[in-house]
Amino acid sequence: MADQKQVLDMQVSKGITAAQSNEHLRDRSERAEKYAMNKGNYDPTRKHLNFEIAPGGKVRPIDTSRNIPERMADILERRGIKDPNEGLAEPKYRTVVNFIFGGSRKRMHELAFGTQKVDFEKDADNIHIKRESDIERWAKDVYSFVSGKYGEQNIAAFIVHLDELNPHVHCTLLPIKDGRFAYKEIFAGKDKFEYSARMKQLHTDFFAEVNTRWGMSRGTSISETGARHRTTEEYRRMLSEECTTIEENIDRHQKVLATLQSDIRLAERRVKGLTTMVDNLEKSKAEKEALLSAAEQDLKANKGDAEQLAAQVKSLEKELAGINRQLADKQEKLQTADRQLAELKENMDAIEERTGELKEEAYKYSHDIHSKVDTLLKDVLLENVVGEYRNVSAQMDVAERQLFDGSLVQSIAEQGTDVMHCATMLFLGMVDDATTFAETRGGGGGGSDLKWGRDEDEDNRAWALRSMRMASRMMRPAIGKKPKR
Repeated sequence: MADQKQVLDMQVSKGITAAQSNEHLRDRSERAEKYAMNKGNYDPTRKHLNFEIAPGGKVRPIDTSRNIPERMADILERRGIKDPNEGLAEPKYRTVVNFIFGGSRKRMHELAFGTQKVDFEKDADNIHIKRESDIERWAKDVYSFVSGKYGEQNIAAFIVHLDELNPHVHCTLLPIKDGRFAYKEIFAGKDKFEYSARMKQLHTDFFAEVNTRWGMSRGTSISETGARHRTTEEYRRMLSEECTTIEENIDRHQKVLATLQSDIRLAERRVKGLTTMVDNLEKSKAEKEALLSAAEQDLKANKGDAEQLAAQVKSLEKELAGINRQLADKQEKLQTADRQLAELKENMDAIEERTGELKEEAYKYSHDIHSKVDTLLKDVLLENVVGEYRNVSAQMDVAERQLFDGSLVQSIAEQGTDVMHCATMLFLGMVDDATTFAETRGGGGGGSDLKWGRDEDEDNRAWALRSMRMASRMMRPAIGKKPKR
């Protein structure tokens, strides 16, 4: 199963909304349920297969009695830890780490459904499908991994979805250490390089501690494998393995973006509607206040029927009190809606940024693989040219062979390894070492009219060629010396 990949993705946020929690817990409204079904990736007839891992690694049905924000609040209250975003007009601290754990679709289907025939077409009926014990055991292994690495007490929710196309885990983690929120210390590190190293190590640890037992591979980066010789099929497989997880994450992010964009449109309509209501209520309030002020002045100045004016004042005060209650309610809802809209837009910005990073990463992997292939092809070409030169030169007469005297092809053909080694030291600026090396190999007699040292505006290719030419001349035997073979 070497082609079966693990999936591990991590998103950081400044909290989690009730709407996001409802999505994870599948505690959705009828409207939200229909929306999920229309997207085509959700099968309500498999909803009964979902489960969660509770403290102690216990498998149980998803508990919807407390949503995830409430679970988080319970954890903090029980441990006497304050949410740093509490009381802030706009959250600013990263208090939630959302993990997605999974694997290649084929392998996850095997774990979740075994040999059962599941219909993954839209509107299919899979009510008869049963959950396999392997998916529970795998999920408990993942739960144990997260608990051991970040603390079981920091897991707010660990939900396993089997009702989508690819089974996966949603783990909501509080980045707490020593009784305080410490996202940067635990995950980010001092800079992006340390963050990158930690994420690579996380993938390695996840594979070593969990997925090596479940027939899923980690995938190996180019920086770890180097430029070893491989078959064509190995190169293709290597490229595929590097990009599979990234492509799956990009696809998942794009689906999240589509959902966020829809949620943002709904939130914008809600903000607009509430803003209109608040404006209308404020206008109505101003009108009632003007009428009330006029009635009170008339009553005070004994203008008109006092009893009628008193009744009018009382009625207007009652109406004004009702308007004030409605206005306070709508203003509070508008503030909440504004905050939710800002959070959605912030989440979308973060997802878009992460999607861009993933695309760049996929391009880098692909580019690196093709660079390695390009280097291999050039090596093969050089070896072939040198081989052909040796065969042809053996059939040349003296005059014809003299045409190649001092050429790079002759130097490479006769002293390829030594010339390349000497050129490498010259390219790196190690002139003394290159000179000593050439002399110990019988060189030192060629001299050179080429300028020593690299020009400031000289690119790598030009400098590499000049280093090769200098090395070729340096490796020529001195007068009276025989070249070492």
